[in-house]
Amino acid sequence: MRKQAFCLVLVLAVMMAAATFVVAQGSRKSVSAAEVNGTYKMNFLGKFKKFSNEVKILALGGGKIRFAMDLLYPYSMKNGEPTVNMGGFDDEATIVGDIANYESEDGNCKFVFKFVRPGTLKITEDQTEAGCGFGRNVMASGTYRKVSGKKPTFDQEQ
Repeated sequence: MRKQAFCLVLVLAVMMAAATFVVAQGSRKSVSAAEVNGTYKMNFLGKFKKFSNEVKILALGGGKIRFAMDLLYPYSMKNGEPTVNMGGFDDEATIVGDIANYESEDGNCKFVFKFVRPGTLKITEDQTEAGCGFGRNVMASGTYRKVSGKKPTFDQEQ
């Protein structure tokens, strides 16, 4: 009987912890400009650990953010030397709560930026065959860590 009671308490504790985790992963009503503004990086692993994707984000106000992406797809050439395919993107997205959405005018390229918690950004990408115009195998999807909280500067004016 004691063993059954212990198992029941253990199961309830695990269920409560899981419920807390699910609630913690939900959307927030808003994120501050200080949380949004900055430079985020996603480092590659293994022999490509010196390479990373970079995303700069600036809160513009009025439910808009500006973002610029410098993206890579690292690989090894036949002689073993590392090289990369590259892609870039610079535009504005609409933000509501902790999620910013971008869709190209032709609908071929979509991004979802989720500000998971301060310092962590998750990007998911949805593209058609025409895609976002990146190099071969270049993708923005992944979890990025904030490396700078300074307001970013952009190469081109919009």
